[in-house]
Amino acid sequence: MKDIRTITFDLDDTLWEIHPVIKRAERHLYAWLGEHYPRITDMYEMEDIRAIREQVVNEIPDQAHDLTFLRRVVLERIGTAAGYDTDFIDAAFDVFDEVRNDVDIFPGVIPALGSLREHYVLIAVTNGNANLDKIGIRYLFHDVVTAVTAGAAKPARKIFDAAVLAGGANARQTLHVGDHPEFDVNGARDAGLKTAWVNRGGEQWPAESEVPDVEVAEVGELVSLLVDDLGRREL
Repeated sequence: MKDIRTITFDLDDTLWEIHPVIKRAERHLYAWLGEHYPRITDMYEMEDIRAIREQVVNEIPDQAHDLTFLRRVVLERIGTAAGYDTDFIDAAFDVFDEVRNDVDIFPGVIPALGSLREHYVLIAVTNGNANLDKIGIRYLFHDVVTAVTAGAAKPARKIFDAAVLAGGANARQTLHVGDHPEFDVNGARDAGLKTAWVNRGGEQWPAESEVPDVEVAEVGELVSLLVDDLGRREL
């Protein structure tokens, strides 16, 4: 950890909890569709729409990393099936996106990122479609790498290579921080990065996987592990 220059951060479930947000966004969109395009909700329950999304993923696997594209394809399919033109898709996606980016950032994350940014290059790395400008924390990151911009989703090496390039250091000088053992820790390690597992729930590390370089219960612990240690070494 003494030669770290760049820290890459997963977003969903590392900086905020995402599953309740997605469910809330989907409910909000479904209610909006029911109000403005009622034939869609007459034809489809929410579970039906989720099933169509799975069909789309299976049909277009080379686009599975682009979550925005997938949701727009689903909207097109259900709208067309209900007899509507596709000109509603932009407005519908905006309805979903507004709630999707209304997240509750975990306590301590913002000050921790602020402290880390003073000493390290911070890069956001995400499979999702979070908009850091809308969320209000884009200023804390030097750059953002998404599955769409990289052309692949974690745990693929391609997205980690893109993050390392964005950070300006080499892979061994880059620490990836994330909550998911496979997507974040195993993927980053396989790409040559150092790894930090955010284990907020006190879960057992999978026995079949090599342990991460660091395990923390929350992002704020990285400040004492990295910044405070850096200060002691500079004395």
